[in-house]
Order: sequence, then structure tokens, then C-alpha cells
Amino acid sequence: MAINANSELQKLKDAEDFLADKITKFAGNMKFVYLHTAWFGLWILVNVGIFGSALIFDDFPFGLLTMIVSLEAIFLSTFVMISQNRQGEAAELRSELDYQTDVKAEREIDVIMKTLERVAAKQGVKIDDLLDELHEARRTPGLTAHKSKRKA
Repeated sequence: MAINANSELQKLKDAEDFLADKITKFAGNMKFVYLHTAWFGLWILVNVGIFGSALIFDDFPFGLLTMIVSLEAIFLSTFVMISQNRQGEAAELRSELDYQTDVKAEREIDVIMKTLERVAAKQGVKIDDLLDELHEARRTPGLTAHKSKRKA
């Protein structure tokens, strides 16, 4: 039975990972940009006195706004790193599953080839040229067509 990498990754995800992914997903879209543009614009308009001097709470050069934005940047970068670390772990898991699938497929192909050799021998069909080609393919790493394109 094949293992589904996505379901395995969901099992490993805890509440903090879920929250970090949600925040990173929101911070990485245009709604976040629009919200911040409106928020910064309103903050600046209020604090330059457009709505009256009684509402000013963060005089120019907006030290409180600068501190809040700096803290937000620190937290957002942390959430992004958490999400990236999880994506790296997911890539490693998928790579391991791919490797296991490749090993299993190679074993199955070996069984099929042995079966073909037995059937061919029993039927008196010569497959030596095919076997030579198979052995050559196993000795040659990577795609030979790709290599020949690089040489040209």
C-alpha cells in the first residue's frame, strides 16, 4: 500500500505549524498589502493632524508606528521561516517516499525480467540483444539523450 505524503505531513502538523501557515498565507497575499496600506495611511493622516490635533497620539516621525512595524516584521519573518522549515521537511519526506517507490519498482522490474527470460528460454526466443541493452541502461547513469545534447 502506497503512503500518501500529504496525509503523513498533516499528521505531523501541530497547532503552532497550522497557525504559522495561516499567518504566512495571509501575509503573502494582496489583502495583507491593502490592509497595511489603509492602516499606515490612516495612522499617518491622524498623526499629522488631518482629523484635528486632539487625535494625534504619535507625532512625526511616528516612533510608535516604527516600533510596531519593526515588531511585525520580526514576527512575520519568524512565521515565514517556520513555514519554510516545514516545507523543507515535507520535501525530505517526499524524497524518501520517491526513493522507496523507486526501489520497489526496480525489484518488480527485476522479477518481470526474470520471468521474461524464463518464458523466452522455454519458447526458444532469443532475447540476448534486449538483455544487453538492459544491462547497458543499468550501467549508464542519467539520461543519455540529455548528455548528448550538452556535448553538441
